[in-house]
Amino acid sequence: MRKSTVARLAMAVAGVLVATACGSGGGEQSQGDPNGRGPITFATIKDGTGTVPELVEKWNEEHPDEKVTLVDLPEGADSQRQKLVQQAQTQSDAYDVITIDLPWNAEFAARRWITELPEEQFAVDGFFPKVLESSRYRDSLYSIPHFTGAAMLYFREDLLEKVDAEPPTTWEQMWEICEKVLATPEGEGMSCYSGQHDKYEGLTVNFLEAVASAGGQVFDAEGNPTVDTPEAKEGLSFLVDGFREGNIPADAITYKEEEGRRAFQQGRLVFHRNWAYIYNLATAEDGSSKVAGKFGVTVIPGQNEPGVSALGGNNLAVSSFSTKQATARDFIAYLTSLDVQLEHAKGSAYPMTRTDVYEDAGLQEQYPYLTVLQEGIERAQERPSIIRYGDASVVIQNHVYAALKGESSVEDALSAMQRELAELTQGS
Repeated sequence: MRKSTVARLAMAVAGVLVATACGSGGGEQSQGDPNGRGPITFATIKDGTGTVPELVEKWNEEHPDEKVTLVDLPEGADSQRQKLVQQAQTQSDAYDVITIDLPWNAEFAARRWITELPEEQFAVDGFFPKVLESSRYRDSLYSIPHFTGAAMLYFREDLLEKVDAEPPTTWEQMWEICEKVLATPEGEGMSCYSGQHDKYEGLTVNFLEAVASAGGQVFDAEGNPTVDTPEAKEGLSFLVDGFREGNIPADAITYKEEEGRRAFQQGRLVFHRNWAYIYNLATAEDGSSKVAGKFGVTVIPGQNEPGVSALGGNNLAVSSFSTKQATARDFIAYLTSLDVQLEHAKGSAYPMTRTDVYEDAGLQEQYPYLTVLQEGIERAQERPSIIRYGDASVVIQNHVYAALKGESSVEDALSAMQRELAELTQGS
């Protein structure tokens, strides 16, 4: 964590939320119990594979006096954050262990909603370094990486073979391959590419990736916005030109992860940017996927070389208001241990956070994309670790979306974005 960034941004906390005064700074904060033990509640994202409930049940069998109760957070990152913030602002002890998005770590730590964690309890040397670094605030550890991830480029391997093309490493190569594929009988009626372009967090991520893949960044090392640069212009132009020239289909302006996945699985896209979770869905042989056995994956392309993904992931943290924090820490150590991560990976396609998982021969056979995913994670760029990340994301979404729809020029969108992001962090 960059000390200068955090120090400047932390000063902006006081005026952001009315209820913050009772959680830090000007008022008394309800204290949990760092040494407390007993049954705990784990508030997390619903696991459709059933793997997390199985791992929790295994813990419960071994810890009959410290059983864990699962509570599903709402669907969607925005709703999840709203629920966790609501619990924190009321200093509720209803949740002991919580799942937070990686970019929320700085905010939750700065507001004293989560507790500092002892590094020696969690074998931290085994995690991806970038993922672990994003879990720190002011050089202290406040959450433990549970899931991570990087975007991958899904491509129609069968159609690339038709035109004797290798997977692209640059944007220009991708457009050139598309032109050849769409000119074949097999490519008739298809579109070239899509990512996630609706106005939500996914659009922020796609923009961050485009800027990083052009050699830039949205915030510099000091926490200053830097979207008034040639690299930012190249990144946004990649997306805007894609829509204007028809390489990205017009209806992709409504795509989140699932809409894009369905378009790719239905055979309507040559290339698609998405996360690892869709791999198993696209390989399904029950008739739900028209591309099963016909696609491959590679690192996302960039302007002049392979691209840079935004680092994804979810972390586990201990609520500051928990009265059973010792048990909560032990449960996090259990759930993020190497043995449990290996077991978890075998039961689901969630990308784990320990590097040794990616070296497991059995998992490499089960998930052929692991090598590509590992490369993507190692190349990935962290999302801005700023306390007001949510507000910054809204600013980015608004202006990128306007440019994609042709309501603003690239230059005007970036100029307005730079001004508003600067105002957002002014004095912080």
